[in-house]
Amino acid sequence: MKVTIGIHRQLASVSLAAVAAMALAGAAQAQDAKSAAPQEAAGDANIVVTGSRITTSGFNAPTPTQVIGEEQITNNAQPNIFNTIAQLPSLQGSTGAATGTFSTSSGQQGLSSFSLRGLGPIRTLTLLDGQRVVGANVTGVPDISMFPQLLVKRVDVVTGGASASYGSDAVGGVVNFITDTHFEGFKGNIMGSITKYGDDETALVQGAWGKSFADDRLHVVLSGEYDHEGGVGAGDFGTDLAGSRNWYRATTLMNTGVTNNGLPQFNYRDFAQPYQYARYGLINNGPLQGIAFDQNGVPYNFQYGSNGQPQGNGRVSNCFPGNSFCVGGDLTGAPGSGASLKSELERINGYGRIGYEFADNNEAYLTVNVAQVKTNNQPSPGYNRPSLTVQCANAFLPQLIKDRCATAGITSFSFGSSNANFPDPHVYTDRKQYRFVGGLKGAVDVAGTDWNYDYYYEHGITISDINVRDIVLQNRYVAATDAIVVNGAIVCRDPVARANGCQPINIFGGATPSASAIAYVAPGDNGPFQHTKLTQDVASLNISGNPFDSWAGPVSVAFGGEYRKEFYRVNADPYGAGVSALSPNSAEYPADPLLNSTLGSNWAAGNYKNGRGKYEVWEGYLEVDLPLINSDAMGRANLNGAARVTNYSTSGTVWTWKVGGTWDTPLDGIRLRAVTSRDVRAPNLSELFAAPTVTTLPNFNDPFRNQAVQVFQNTVGNTNLRPEVARNTELGIVLSRPSWLPGLSLSFDYYNIKLSGVVSTLSADQIVRFCFEGNQAFCGGFQLNGAQGTNFVNVQPFNLASWKTSGFDIEASYQWQQPLGLPGSFTVRALGTHIQKFIVNAGIAGVDPVDQAGANNGNTPDWKWLAVQTYDSGRFTLTVQERWFSDGTFGNQYVVCQTSCPVSTGNHPTIDYNKMKGAFYVDVGASFKITDAVSIYGKVDNLFDKDPVASPQTNTGLDINPALYDTLGRIYRAGVRFNF
Repeated sequence: MKVTIGIHRQLASVSLAAVAAMALAGAAQAQDAKSAAPQEAAGDANIVVTGSRITTSGFNAPTPTQVIGEEQITNNAQPNIFNTIAQLPSLQGSTGAATGTFSTSSGQQGLSSFSLRGLGPIRTLTLLDGQRVVGANVTGVPDISMFPQLLVKRVDVVTGGASASYGSDAVGGVVNFITDTHFEGFKGNIMGSITKYGDDETALVQGAWGKSFADDRLHVVLSGEYDHEGGVGAGDFGTDLAGSRNWYRATTLMNTGVTNNGLPQFNYRDFAQPYQYARYGLINNGPLQGIAFDQNGVPYNFQYGSNGQPQGNGRVSNCFPGNSFCVGGDLTGAPGSGASLKSELERINGYGRIGYEFADNNEAYLTVNVAQVKTNNQPSPGYNRPSLTVQCANAFLPQLIKDRCATAGITSFSFGSSNANFPDPHVYTDRKQYRFVGGLKGAVDVAGTDWNYDYYYEHGITISDINVRDIVLQNRYVAATDAIVVNGAIVCRDPVARANGCQPINIFGGATPSASAIAYVAPGDNGPFQHTKLTQDVASLNISGNPFDSWAGPVSVAFGGEYRKEFYRVNADPYGAGVSALSPNSAEYPADPLLNSTLGSNWAAGNYKNGRGKYEVWEGYLEVDLPLINSDAMGRANLNGAARVTNYSTSGTVWTWKVGGTWDTPLDGIRLRAVTSRDVRAPNLSELFAAPTVTTLPNFNDPFRNQAVQVFQNTVGNTNLRPEVARNTELGIVLSRPSWLPGLSLSFDYYNIKLSGVVSTLSADQIVRFCFEGNQAFCGGFQLNGAQGTNFVNVQPFNLASWKTSGFDIEASYQWQQPLGLPGSFTVRALGTHIQKFIVNAGIAGVDPVDQAGANNGNTPDWKWLAVQTYDSGRFTLTVQERWFSDGTFGNQYVVCQTSCPVSTGNHPTIDYNKMKGAFYVDVGASFKITDAVSIYGKVDNLFDKDPVASPQTNTGLDINPALYDTLGRIYRAGVRFNF
């Protein structure tokens, strides 16, 4: 395995040196810059409104925008600003360090990315100071962990389509991080945290320094940060979790495999027991079915749940053959609890900006951002092998079982094991990013009118490495476990395998294999790897001004253009990708005739592939804001419109547009706003050119034989994909600080999004199920009845699906000065989102649409709220925060019944229970200013230690939903901040 660690040491030394230098500089300035306030950038008398390119003073954009200010970010006291923003109710389906931990192949572990409206991170455009950021992986989404977080002044979340203003990806909206580009002084933050259970120990150190030179024309800003989050590791087999957590119950949807007997096909049950394997081995078919082996290799009768008895045909009475589970019994070999709850994460970030005002309100600048994020997680324990043919003559097989074979007249049997004596696999990701931006911004007078301009060129590079340790090569495992005696020594049966280093392994019991045997089967450091390079080049020019006045005020115009090039290249190991010039055999990966050198996919998981691709984008836009009314009697109203033409090298030309307006009515504090837009998302590099992604599905239901099998899900790109097109409409009313209650603000915004040509795939289960039900269009892309390691389901994206979602956002805030006569202020803010519908139509004949609103095993609950109450005396601050989302279902496609059930189908399977409780969390924090420059703070997240509820699937995974539920428990945080 190849791990690049040099940059980590370099970044660590650079960032820590930067923090130290900033500390010295800050101390020197403390006497003359005690109250150094952030300075506005050149030309910032005009307000930048995210969601529009109009920058003139007094402009109100029609698209709703939620703003998270520096104070709220500070009070929430998170090691990653991502955690604070992701709590907004309008953000649904964001990914972070607690998601993706059950995965080997995704490469998205620890990647912090936002998803608005439940449309996915790829449909949410994330910007840094209004500029694009190179993707952190091949899907194109950036990693917020790599942003200069201590310099963030505010985060604008535009909750509507903004493609006409910003281009592709802004279908769900825009998240724009606004930094303090002219910060002066020195500030820092040191924080530590730990869970109630003594894990996820976190250490965060941040520092930022800024100073002006040359009569305030030259501005230099530096920042650095280091964050180590210990993560929450895996538990043992069975139901044991990390620490003393006790909420896991192996909850699973049991599949009877029967669709037409008037009873539900799926049954919700706790303590699901897989009956095809045991911790140290189980004979799972034939006349010896039900014989297991203890840690010492001694045979015993396996304790099946459900009072089940082995039937000799692979099934167990009173159990569920559709996915091979019983209820209760011996769970010590169940692997579900052996996955990490949160990836261990280490990130380091260095940022610098230098700007020079070469004329009043005109600046040339350069920014450099270098960052690294490293994670590791355990996706599962041991090596789950539910189907292995064992010869009765196996040299390690106890004589008692050999005698039973002879009595039964058999020479082999089917065997399943969790291989708990094998090392546990771990996935290590290492993402390094280098981002350089040079630009000019300012204002010039043209014929007596000020015009603002903003030009920048960005070059970004991401280097991503994934390395998997201790994963099994399946054909070598088969060879090593087939042992015989030759000349008095136990050896591998296959002479070809012996000639290539095969070492025999005893799989009957818990004896630890020899180091050489493990190195042969699961070659440690030389496991699966994937090396990816992504580059992004952007040249953008934006110009805005007020060319003339109308009857109601100045007409504002913005126009500009952008060029963008995206490129990626990926190479992987020869055992996963197949042997090629890009992935040759080597000393670390020697040629082996037992392995498939042509197709690869030899690993149990982590079969990464090679690939490359690029595309270019040219676009231009025009935006106009026309004042319509400006009088005391009628109030103030404006009409805002924009159009953008975009040419993609892969799919041609597409138009986007928006039309909207706002009306500040003559009614005190009341504003109306409305906007409708046509938005697009172009297919990303992954969807167009992705090297096949291979995901292992260990307990996949084969409906043709009504049994569980292991399959590889092969996901490949499609170069014929076209841009997705959305129609986005929003209507809103705002009550903003009326004279009769100036501390009050309220807003209500309805939204409706129709997305067509969605790039999507059916699940592997759907593809097989629809074929089983007679739809021949789905029958050509899978194999289920081959030997283990050869079964597969092919999945490919197409522009077939359509999505329709609607709902509304509510926001309310009130600030009470000197509450109850106390000094300071008391502020209340609440935000809520209600999803009325989220209909997913696959666009394939025979596949019914599904409404995913309220499906809590996904990311679109019916209701989601965030409420924050803050008392600030000026020296002491107390914050209480509540997070809540509503009860829901496992999925709205299910038909709930107990008896007299209709025929269960792939579109509408029958189930006996379909309720998934929501959650309510309380967080409490406080801070105290020791001096004007130094404060201490503390916080408790998930105060009442609320456990997650089960999100049952039909397999043996951990089956929870970290995208919605807190899986870590109560967390204690404490730290110190300083600002000189």
